[in-house]
Amino acid sequence: MSGEISPTGKRSGFNSSPEVRASHADRDRVVDVLRVAAGDGLLTADELDERLETALSARTLSELAALTADLPPVSATVGGAGAEAKNVVRIEQVHSGGIERLGRWVVPRKLELAVTYCNVTLDFAEAVITYDTLRIDVAMAGKTLTLITRPGIVVDTDGLRLVHTRVKHRQTPTNPDTPVMLRVELVGRKAHGRVVIRPARRTFGQWLLRRSTQST
Repeated sequence: MSGEISPTGKRSGFNSSPEVRASHADRDRVVDVLRVAAGDGLLTADELDERLETALSARTLSELAALTADLPPVSATVGGAGAEAKNVVRIEQVHSGGIERLGRWVVPRKLELAVTYCNVTLDFAEAVITYDTLRIDVAMAGKTLTLITRPGIVVDTDGLRLVHTRVKHRQTPTNPDTPVMLRVELVGRKAHGRVVIRPARRTFGQWLLRRSTQST
């Protein structure tokens, strides 16, 4: 009897034990399942963050199995070419209103920007992170490309060719021990205008709290 495929990607059988130690590969498989589930709308951003943290520190297969017990069975195509193709988003726009991705939008694996004289804002402050890397292929002329980050998100602009474009990169204040949850790689060409990378602005309440803390 070959057994069924569990959410961890393992085959269940008579020899399986709930106290078997989990390997790095086991944790990685569960992380992939959780990210895909979040991308499909099955988990909220908070649930995803909580389960990912638990998955990365899990010691046994039973701990990992509990994280995916309420999710649909894993498809054999998860992580394969079929899943990759469904997670490519292309945006084309010319001389029109601004393009915005705000709130709890689902971050794809790859984003293609073919934009001419339109402002583009990608706000990751509350975004649902489904993969550990986002590649943004930029073919943009004019206006401003703005990326709003949060702790755990890093942006790499080394692959971006700039033509008469200024880059303003303000790092997100973060604890050195904060793990990187998303690496954004900007590649391609940005001509004329600006690229702005900054953390989310503090609300008035956050500003008051920080001010009162500093004055004590």
